[in-house]
Amino acid sequence: MAGVSLDELFSRVLRARIFQNREILRPDYIPDSLPHRERQVFKLASVLAPAIKGARPSNVFIYGVTGSGKTAVTKYVLKRLGEESGKLGFSVGFAYVNCKYNDTNYRVIAELCETLRASIPFTGLSTAEAYRRFVRALDEHGSTFFVVLDEVDALVKKSGDETLYKLTRINTELCRSRVAVVGITNDLKFTEYLDARVRSSLGEEELIFPPYNAAELEDILKDRAAKAFYPGVLDQGVIPLCAALAAKEHGDARRALDLLRVAGEIAEREESDQVLEEHVKKAQREIERDRVVEVLKTMPLHSRLLVLSLHLLRKKDVGKVATGEVYNIYCELSRRLGLEPLTQRRVSDLLSELDMLGIINAKVVSKGRYGRTRIVSLNVSERNIFDAFSDDERLLGMLT
Repeated sequence: MAGVSLDELFSRVLRARIFQNREILRPDYIPDSLPHRERQVFKLASVLAPAIKGARPSNVFIYGVTGSGKTAVTKYVLKRLGEESGKLGFSVGFAYVNCKYNDTNYRVIAELCETLRASIPFTGLSTAEAYRRFVRALDEHGSTFFVVLDEVDALVKKSGDETLYKLTRINTELCRSRVAVVGITNDLKFTEYLDARVRSSLGEEELIFPPYNAAELEDILKDRAAKAFYPGVLDQGVIPLCAALAAKEHGDARRALDLLRVAGEIAEREESDQVLEEHVKKAQREIERDRVVEVLKTMPLHSRLLVLSLHLLRKKDVGKVATGEVYNIYCELSRRLGLEPLTQRRVSDLLSELDMLGIINAKVVSKGRYGRTRIVSLNVSERNIFDAFSDDERLLGMLT
């Protein structure tokens, strides 16, 4: 792109005839129909439907792997409920909070208050006072209100289940409003982190979303692509390739949509008249690089130290190591930062989470009469680690 002026760049974008509406390919876009999720839509709607006549529905817990349609179905059903209840003269509202980005009790309650236009300061109030203001705003609202906590496991793992406990019992404090909680997670073992009282209240109804297969992903992409792209722009192999690549990743529709959108953007930048399979392959490399860096950047410090420990062992040509060796290096790095190392059992849990994210590979091997041990190896490149840790000088100093 060297030598191209901004005027020429902007002119190219205006001339491009790839996208009619690229927003349709965004993960947060809620379409008019949700192919292959009709059963889940009906089940969730049947649980939440009492709201259209002013009754309080049951709390719902929704499980499923990333990109299986949990958030889209929830927002779709709540949108339809709001429209239907409005026709009947009942008020139904909902607040959506992504706990991955709001992983403290205070921030969750602040987000809920903001939905009700009862703003509270970013800091300065106690969590108890913020909660009291939320309860007061709710009763002034006088409606059936759904609290949707997406990726709720991030909140509980960092800040405990206090907020969930309060929300599942909030109706005893309300006079004019009713609240139901919808929890969404991709951690199938999430309820193990909850107090038994919270588990019984939150899990009044449960819904499990299976991953999409390649054929289902093709249908979803065709449905979106018809409105997102100009006619004839997509090469016939593009959608099947996006679907096949995403199907390998546990049937992740979000991944499939991202691949299709980024492939279109790459074709647009290259001034191509069509989106080709080669653009999808370039998109896959681009997304993979960005995703790994983003995951590493948002990890808790102790998880990042474990990644750093494995990186240092790899630099010594130790590719696959036992968890005990990793733990020793981790303890040394923690002390260098003035931190108290976590217990070996907690570190083992963190390694399991890293394995689930695909950052490491962990495999249990038998040592005969000496029992079993877990062998781990790092899956990410040195470049990715440098990019992810570039915002922390302490970690950068340990990389070399």
